[in-house]
Amino acid sequence: SVNISILIVAVVIFLLVLHHNFLGLSDFLKRELSDSNPLGLQPIDFIPAVPQRLADERNDKEISVVIAASDERLGGAIAAMNSIYRNTRSNVVFHIVTLNDTVDHLRLWLHNSALKNMRYRILDFDPHVLEGKVQVDPQKADTLKPLTFARFYLPNLVPHAEKVIYVDDDIIVQDDILELYNTPLKPGHAAAFSDDCDSTTNKVAVRGAGNQYNYIGFLDYKKETIQKLAMKANTCSFNPGVFVANLTEWKLQNITKQLEKWMALNVEEELYSRTLAGSITTPPLLIVFYKQHSSIDPMWNVRHLGSSAGKRYSPQFVKAAKLLHWNGHFKPWGRTASYAEVWEKWYVPDPTGKFSLIRRRSEAYEAK
Repeated sequence: SVNISILIVAVVIFLLVLHHNFLGLSDFLKRELSDSNPLGLQPIDFIPAVPQRLADERNDKEISVVIAASDERLGGAIAAMNSIYRNTRSNVVFHIVTLNDTVDHLRLWLHNSALKNMRYRILDFDPHVLEGKVQVDPQKADTLKPLTFARFYLPNLVPHAEKVIYVDDDIIVQDDILELYNTPLKPGHAAAFSDDCDSTTNKVAVRGAGNQYNYIGFLDYKKETIQKLAMKANTCSFNPGVFVANLTEWKLQNITKQLEKWMALNVEEELYSRTLAGSITTPPLLIVFYKQHSSIDPMWNVRHLGSSAGKRYSPQFVKAAKLLHWNGHFKPWGRTASYAEVWEKWYVPDPTGKFSLIRRRSEAYEAK
């Protein structure tokens, strides 16, 4: 009987050890599955919680904001995030997409006292995911900006969110981003954009823009593949620099795969227009979301502040705008930008001095 008792105890101990090891293996596998990503979008840094004092001051609505941050434009991303954070009472989590060689610079900047309470997650974007999907001119290989395609991979960047906001780095927010987040999306729509025919865009015409606001400005309607889509050439285009995405619907419709399909087809057939818009990011979005997107309030994407060095809007209108967007060549951190004083209110100086150096170099270049 003693031997039987010892045997039973040994079996129980063995089962307990086996159970413990199984749980450990299960947790390990869960972590591996959740952290791994076939697209190379790997989390590097994450501040998981807001200090309790700030949490008490803000409401419990968590808003995911995705922004790309390239090293040469890092000051823009920092100012954009600072303006969003300072103008909302919601718990914003920034998902900052960057390249590996920018991470240290970005992390150092974010540790600044003015930004240290922001919640953020840094993601390393692997440019290899674009192989075969982007046509690169060997003589202009350095002009390819991989991070402009980060918006195509939103479910991979923020896998557990149902809804996200994407913003470019050349924006400033002047109102509570919660309002933009709450933009209603129609059933079946995976995203809401600001149409290029809206009232604020037409307020001042961009001289020489031609058909920049229509589909024909982005797509080559001489190509049979485009003609077969039966998309009207004069259809109003939309601006993909600011949008709200329903990721549940995005996944259901496999939007990322659809975008990649049109990227690859362009490499084979050169489907994008070469005459007007010159964008390689916008055309796939225009095709996939043709008459299948909702609209955001145009005041949440007041655009073309960077189209020229001149003032295109009145001071009163700029003050009333909820989001200002310097799309165009004249960025707010450049020497000849319009409304630079608005942008500078939200700029946080680079602790390394590197961004200022780039700015001085760009100013010298523009002066030539």
